[in-house]
Amino acid sequence: MTINYSMFMISIIIPTYNEEKYLPKLLNCIEKQSSKNYELIVADANSKDRTTQIAKRHGCKVVNGGMPAVGRNNGAKSAKGDILLFLDADVQFDKDFLKNAVNEMQKRKLDVAGCYIKPLGSNVIDKIFFGIFNLWIAITQSFYPNASGGGIFCRRNVHKKADGFDETIKLSEDMDYAKRCNKLGKFGILRTIKAYISVRRFEKEGRFKIGFKLLLSAVYRVFFGEIRSDIFKYDLRYRK
Repeated sequence: MTINYSMFMISIIIPTYNEEKYLPKLLNCIEKQSSKNYELIVADANSKDRTTQIAKRHGCKVVNGGMPAVGRNNGAKSAKGDILLFLDADVQFDKDFLKNAVNEMQKRKLDVAGCYIKPLGSNVIDKIFFGIFNLWIAITQSFYPNASGGGIFCRRNVHKKADGFDETIKLSEDMDYAKRCNKLGKFGILRTIKAYISVRRFEKEGRFKIGFKLLLSAVYRVFFGEIRSDIFKYDLRYRK
């Protein structure tokens, strides 16, 4: 059965900080969507470049941001949609991304959902890293939910019950969000969509350095809980 996805308004929330290079590409992807029932909210952390001007030119509502968790929460407070979609500013996807996501959420009766991510570019190491991550989130989705900030869908009532993203977490606040929302509704990884992510951090800081750091952080969370100190020196506001 095909779902009338146009019945569901999506509030797209994008935290930004100096994203004039990447934000236009994401906004262009959104404007080309086959589903037009959405609103755009940019939560900006006092960018020093043209990020906010670009956002306003594309019809985005601009609210105060901060670190990613703060920006996402502030954006959600201004949202009117039935479904919240949290995106990083350096994401891209195809024209049926929104339509397919909502249809699958309805068919599978999901309240919160992540998606598989792919690297922008052809580097083999990047593809291996992303493939490992996708396998991990697929295997663990039923008992230890994880989702990337590159694409998280959540029904607004579940987001409110969960009190949004935990702003005290220094790293993997998106993973914690998926885990907590799963206790309030049904979680799943969407099979019909993919988000394509910039590999700028891998290129700047080194692929194996970042990969090892993320692996250690995942292990830390399993054994010690959420990361509330800056032990991994991972700058969430990294921009290039």
